[in-house]
Amino acid sequence: MYIYILTNKYNKVFYVGVTNDLIRRIYEHKNQLVKGFSCKYNTDKLVYFEKFVSVVDAIAREKQIKGGSRQDKITLICKDNPEYLDLYEGLL
Repeated sequence: MYIYILTNKYNKVFYVGVTNDLIRRIYEHKNQLVKGFSCKYNTDKLVYFEKFVSVVDAIAREKQIKGGSRQDKITLICKDNPEYLDLYEGLL
């Protein structure tokens, strides 16, 4: 299980999600196969992710991140990815 944060090309909008297949899910976002928030705001750049063994733990972490402030998300991303590089290519 994974939690992940996507942003748009301007790094202004954040989308937090959870999935059991990170590569497939990011592919869906990049190709706008997922209708809704992500498609509307063009959040297709993977800037952060965490891996979990337990789905319960992953969902709890997703809720924690979603419940945090914008600044909390920026701090989390910048800790490991200060340049907001797209991490998707490194997964392939």
